[in-house]
This record gives sequence, structure tokens and C-alpha cells, in this order.
Amino acid sequence: MGGLSIWHWLIVLFVVMLVFGTGKVSNLMGEFGKGIKSFKENLADEDGKKGQDASMSKPDSLSAPLPDQNKTTVNQG
Repeated sequence: MGGLSIWHWLIVLFVVMLVFGTGKVSNLMGEFGKGIKSFKENLADEDGKKGQDASMSKPDSLSAPLPDQNKTTVNQG
């Protein structure tokens, strides 16, 4: 009783088509699709930038050598 069936959605779609017309709805859906496509492209660009930033922070890309981890130091105090 609380949910909307397929018939309810079809009636709503029919009323929207009557109010706005098919041309405006198709234009609106086209703009919506372009927005989603642009959003996905920007996400892909951000992932590419993050990958470049991560590769620059790897230890092999540093110019100074890393300290030797195998040496032990004795505290003489």
C-alpha cells in the first residue's frame, strides 16, 4: 500500500509528458546524460592525478639514499 507500483509510475510519466512535452523532457535527459559523462571524466582525471602523486612518493624516486635499516645503534648514555 505504501509503495508505488508500475502503474503509478506510468501515470506520473504520462502527466509529466503532458505538462512539459516530449521535446523538453528529451532535452533535459540529454543534458543529464552529458552531466554524468562529464562527472565520470573528471573522476577518471582525479584518479590519474592521484596515481601520479603516489608514484612520486615511492622510496626509489627519492634523490637521497635511505638509511640502512639493518644497523643497530647502541645508546651510550
